Amino acid sequence: MTGKADILAGIAPDAPVLIAGPTASGKSDLALAIAEAQGGRVINADALQVFSDWRILTARPDDDDIVRAPHALYGHVPGDRPYSVGHWLRDAAPFLHGERPIVVGGTGLYFTALTQGLAQIPPTPPALRAEADARRAAGGIAALLAELDPESAARIDRANPMRVQRAWEVLRATGEGIARWQDRTGPPLLPLGGVTAIVLSPDRNALAARIDRRFQAMLGAGLMDEVARNAPGFAPDLPSSKAIGAADLVSCHRGEITLDEAGARLCTLTRQYAKRQRTWFRSRMAEWKWIDPGP
Repeated sequence: MTGKADILAGIAPDAPVLIAGPTASGKSDLALAIAEAQGGRVINADALQVFSDWRILTARPDDDDIVRAPHALYGHVPGDRPYSVGHWLRDAAPFLHGERPIVVGGTGLYFTALTQGLAQIPPTPPALRAEADARRAAGGIAALLAELDPESAARIDRANPMRVQRAWEVLRATGEGIARWQDRTGPPLLPLGGVTAIVLSPDRNALAARIDRRFQAMLGAGLMDEVARNAPGFAPDLPSSKAIGAADLVSCHRGEITLDEAGARLCTLTRQYAKRQRTWFRSRMAEWKWIDPGP
């Protein structure tokens, strides 16, 4: 277990900082502490915090935080607009020079693209995306996985439906497997050799308690008012609707389930998501500095 002061003491004040970790692990608090103590701009690397419509639910920094230090790439995308890792990398690029970047979030693919480069794969045609969505909805990922080239099938996360679908779409759209596209990846924008790279990794029980506390804090911050604002236009297929708990909270707002039921479901889904994040970080970020921030 390492306190915030000890973490700060181990960070070079002139180097970019990357902070990854599962949801509710304290990443944003640490990034803000670094920015205040040493200077820098906090740059979002969370795929759901980019959207404008779920500020409290996705734990985006509030107005007080934004006043305390410069922030970027939070809430800048309409909730109905698709947003990929390629979009994020292009949006992040201007903020990587000049003011010291402090990149923080829980989306591992963003960090991989930033530190290892991103394959410049052409976009998937809408008709092909619709076909892939329909096939995955009807029969799961097994059929899509069976049609992949062997190299891509061996490399991707086969347990992640979106990764399997993406690989299938790339093969169908371009005639080449995603593995070959990745092998032609250009140089990274922010190589690991020149940064301080941290993974916050609380104890599993401590993280579960953090998740429960954060939900209660969200309620106190006006979460159900946010739900009421978003409920009229809510649709499960909107990109921002993937925010954990959004569907259940909207159901609660509509009187279909109780708040206790929605909250229990949200906390369970969040713990499951955190487990997947930790697994991903262990497999892809073993060379980063791992820190247990405590309860």
